[in-house]
Amino acid sequence: MSAQLPANLSAETVREISDARDEPEWLLEARLEALEALDELELPDVIQTPGRRWTNLEALDFESLVDPLNQADETTRESPEGVVVLPFTEALDEYGDLIEERFGSVVDPKSNYLTALSAALFTTGTFIYVPEGVDAEDVKIRAEMNSRSLFSHTLVVTEKSSSVTILEAVESGDSVDDARYFSNLVEIDAGENSYVQYGSLQNLDEETYTYSLKRADAGTYSTVNWIEGNLGSRLTRSDVETELNGEASETKIVGAFFGHDDQHLDVNARVWHKAENTTADLVTRGVLDDEARSVYEGVQDVGRDAWSTNSYQRENTLMLSDQSEADASPKLIINNHDTEASHAASVGQVDAEDLFYMVSRSIPEEQARNMLVEGFFVPVLEEIAVDEFRDDLEELIAARLR
Repeated sequence: MSAQLPANLSAETVREISDARDEPEWLLEARLEALEALDELELPDVIQTPGRRWTNLEALDFESLVDPLNQADETTRESPEGVVVLPFTEALDEYGDLIEERFGSVVDPKSNYLTALSAALFTTGTFIYVPEGVDAEDVKIRAEMNSRSLFSHTLVVTEKSSSVTILEAVESGDSVDDARYFSNLVEIDAGENSYVQYGSLQNLDEETYTYSLKRADAGTYSTVNWIEGNLGSRLTRSDVETELNGEASETKIVGAFFGHDDQHLDVNARVWHKAENTTADLVTRGVLDDEARSVYEGVQDVGRDAWSTNSYQRENTLMLSDQSEADASPKLIINNHDTEASHAASVGQVDAEDLFYMVSRSIPEEQARNMLVEGFFVPVLEEIAVDEFRDDLEELIAARLR
């Protein structure tokens, strides 16, 4: 199903954004192509069962949500020596040829209506370039949203035998009375034998509708690991995807979410095994309270030529309220017989026996419940190798429980 094109969106609007940023002609043309495609594109697929769409993206009123010429953010970037970390506007001057070659090569702007909208309108984002042989840790991006709508695009390029750890945090700044919309596209082009770890923590206010698509192209012997934490926003649609295109490439997608009040979280992890000897591990855990709702789809697609594949997936959701609701749809698509794979999903409530045992040992019921919730997240937290990210996530979970 397609969305209504906002009346305040035109080729003139896009030219104004591009001119203000003094962009090269090729990028303006890319923006205009994305804009033109909007009339033909559909909203992202959502899981459907007879008589029900699990996430109602059609309800988004882009006419009121999108204000393309008044985007504002406060973004800080920290980078270690040897790695390039720049806002797009600055990066285009020095790395224009490389950006032109790789921009849109991993995330096709015409994937769906929301990716095209973002590609046409983005005003913030980061270009990260790790030269051959450079080992970089602790690239930090902290973004604060200060407008009704904000569109962001990040491009990561790693050369042969390099490595980088990137931590991204997104939160709300100046308050806006109306509902807001945040879009975040991330594409990673991982070169031969390189290692990328990308952690993203979204804690936007609950007047915000959020769409993010993070996608990686993993080259030969490369590793791309994702950590995705979602605690904020009213409606979250989060897609994290890796294409294992190089022999012996690997990916891990670790996800955590915690919904309360009437939050809706649509979180998805997908991997395509396209080469031999590839490995994937998808681990997601979520907690729901009050009237929160979650939808999860996990896809492991093993191609015909992806011999000697190992692919694993597990998703667990814990319900703290009888009014909360969770759905999960793990999918395993195998096109050759030389594959070891598994997938599992579960939804359940706090174990009554565990709770009774703790209360009987003089632990107050609310404290006991909180301890069990924190313990539920441990298998995901243990998968997070970055101390700072793990600490931030634990802190936000503890604050939500309080």
